[in-house]
Amino acid sequence: MVNWMRKFLYRIFCVVAMLASVYLIVDFLVSGTFDYRVFVMFLLLVVVVIWGLVDWRKNYILMQQKESELKLYQHYIQPLEELVKEIRARQHEFDNHINAILNMHLTVGNYEELVTRQSEYITEVMKDDETRRYLPLLRISDKVLAGFLYSKIVRAPSYARTEVKVKNLAIISGISEHHLIEIVGTLVDNAYEACTPKRNQVNMELDSEEDRMVFMIRNQVEEVRMEELHQFFSKGYSTKGNNGERGFGLYNARMLVGRYQGEIVASVDKIGGDHFVCIKVIV
Repeated sequence: MVNWMRKFLYRIFCVVAMLASVYLIVDFLVSGTFDYRVFVMFLLLVVVVIWGLVDWRKNYILMQQKESELKLYQHYIQPLEELVKEIRARQHEFDNHINAILNMHLTVGNYEELVTRQSEYITEVMKDDETRRYLPLLRISDKVLAGFLYSKIVRAPSYARTEVKVKNLAIISGISEHHLIEIVGTLVDNAYEACTPKRNQVNMELDSEEDRMVFMIRNQVEEVRMEELHQFFSKGYSTKGNNGERGFGLYNARMLVGRYQGEIVASVDKIGGDHFVCIKVIV
């Protein structure tokens, strides 16, 4: 409240000072008593006021940016905390699995059967525990990005299969947090929207190189022509048809990446006979 009052009073002062300066200069000119020394004094006052307004504007924008990043942190750190709680809740269950594996030799007759049953048991446990797939996200330095990606993954279509690979735990980027989330969110949303029950694989990779973040996402698609791929970042282009509301996500992402002198490229990869659209961002 105190800061708000100070800002309000400062604005009032600037407005009154400007009006008074204009009035006095006009009065001097009309009365014929104009003095250049007085004019210089008022000119300096105007410069100080304008400088104060510009400085206030810069601080205001910076403050708004910090508030946006704080809201992002508060919003997306919660899904990450839920993942931690779920893993802790399963710790007892995990201990039981370990005991079952350690004592399995008491119920089998030979070594070969022991190896087979332990392998089958471990495979079944790993298959049922979906949360283990996303443990690498817990370890990266950018917790907002980790929470955001996890929230997107758990809210993805039920038939989507997501694989996450973290190549570097220290995720460093020169881009503001809210713009980073905006770019990555666009790419993730597009990948999941393109998923179908038959083509449902989405792969994500996180890395850092030369103090810039590298985010790569692949999603399984039908065969894509290179001409169509080149249009992905065009303003208004959409593979789902365009009613005037689609086709701006990737275009805006490209513009944001360019603002930070980053790179964004798209390609088509063929893996195991399947086609994947791959988009890589370096910011």
